[in-house]
Amino acid sequence: MNLSHLGAPIGPMIRVHGGFANRVYRLDTDQGSFAVKELNLVDRRWTYRVEDVFRFERAAFAAGIPMPEPISASHHTLVHRWVEGEKLPEAPVSAEYAFEIGEILARVHPLDIPWTQVPVEDPVPRDWPELAVRAAATGQPWADELASHVETFLEIARFVDTCERPGPVVLTHRDIQPWNLLTRERRPVVLDWELSGMLDLSGELGSTALSIAKGCGFDDIKPSIFRSVLEGYVAGDGTLPPSGPSWFVLMIGGWLGHTRWNILRCLAGVEAGTGPDLPLSHEAVRNGVRGLPDLFGRLPELEALLV
Repeated sequence: MNLSHLGAPIGPMIRVHGGFANRVYRLDTDQGSFAVKELNLVDRRWTYRVEDVFRFERAAFAAGIPMPEPISASHHTLVHRWVEGEKLPEAPVSAEYAFEIGEILARVHPLDIPWTQVPVEDPVPRDWPELAVRAAATGQPWADELASHVETFLEIARFVDTCERPGPVVLTHRDIQPWNLLTRERRPVVLDWELSGMLDLSGELGSTALSIAKGCGFDDIKPSIFRSVLEGYVAGDGTLPPSGPSWFVLMIGGWLGHTRWNILRCLAGVEAGTGPDLPLSHEAVRNGVRGLPDLFGRLPELEALLV
């Protein structure tokens, strides 16, 4: 990495562990502190739109969105100014915090930023039976659980492929989850914008509201917190899309893809040089194999949150 534009280092670059897709380091220099993200180039699940995302981040920062200042971006490295804050616990946030998240989304969506044409998405992979066989043959610790849920994973894939998205489509963050949020003086700071792009509005609102309205798992969902996000969005002059299962297809589809990607990393048996550590990939697989069938089975309950 060529980081000379950040100033003279006053100490070694320190890795910050816990990233689900890339690797992050803190660098302190005579010009300040920076978060340096090394992008995973080995088995990336999507094409990273460097110029588009950086332009979007700069516009969002200039518009006053609470986020780290974007400093520079290249094909393999992202740099932001370091922000001190507290990580969110695995618990529902406060109503005030949720309301402000809704307001933030309402301020992001009208940003008029040029965005290059997005290619048509490929169908969701249906190779879950083959993955289960490979997991058993290689002695993966979660192989039996995966095998017991193969039909459910195929049903989830069909749902993600066929669920109707009512629109509108907006340019947005696409991944506002607890691990991409900090709390600073009790208010949110939005991190990790590299998945930004065009998205059906209902998908982002549902994914965001659900993720910060629940604890670990889905037995502690607070409907009042879920609705606080929507109230904040309306208060920020946003218009809610029609109710329906499309509100949850982004979370389900994203988690499905993330689980499959980590399964492939585990099946390789060798820790890749970039991306999450191998133990973290195993944890992600276990969480997906156990949690996705539960989430999918709760769709009727989740849709009731929209009433």
